[in-house]
Amino acid sequence: MSERYEPPSDFLKALIAGEVPLTGDSFADANLRRLIEMMRDDDLANRDWATMLLAQHEIDTPEVKDALLIAAADEDNVVKAEALLGLAQRDKVLALPLVKAALLCDDACVPLFAAAEMIADPSLVPFLSAWAEPSGDKFLDRCAFDALTACQRGKRIAGAPDNLKTPS
Repeated sequence: MSERYEPPSDFLKALIAGEVPLTGDSFADANLRRLIEMMRDDDLANRDWATMLLAQHEIDTPEVKDALLIAAADEDNVVKAEALLGLAQRDKVLALPLVKAALLCDDACVPLFAAAEMIADPSLVPFLSAWAEPSGDKFLDRCAFDALTACQRGKRIAGAPDNLKTPS
C-alpha cells in the first residue's frame, strides 16, 4: 500500500480538511495571505499543495492572479502546471502563452493538459500534437487527447497574443 501524499504543513492539512476558511472575514483574509505565502515555501510538497488549493478555489483577485503567475514560473513542472490551471480558470488570454511554453517542455502532467483543454484555443493544437503519441500512461494519454480534441474544436481566443512560434 502506498503512502498518501500530503503536505507537511498543518495549515495546509487543515485547508484540505475544510477546517480553514479563505473568504468571508479578516481571519479568512489572513488565511488567504498565508496560503499565497506557502506557494513560495522551500518544501516542494507545501508549494505543490498550496498552489493546487489556491488554483482550485474560486477567488479571483489581482493578488491571486499574481501569486499564480509567480507559481507558473516555479522550477517544478507540477507546481507550474497547477498554477497554469488556476490561471486558465481565471483568464484564458493570460494563460494561453504560458501553457504553450509549458507544452514545449520535456514532460507534462495532468493539470497542464486540463489547462489546455479549458483554454480550448486552436493555436494550442501543434503544441499538443507532440503529446499525441502513447506514453505508456493511459490516463495521461487520455488527458492529452481530451485537450487536443477540445483545442481542435475550439475557437481562437480574441485578444490572445501569439508570442510563440509553432513547434516544428
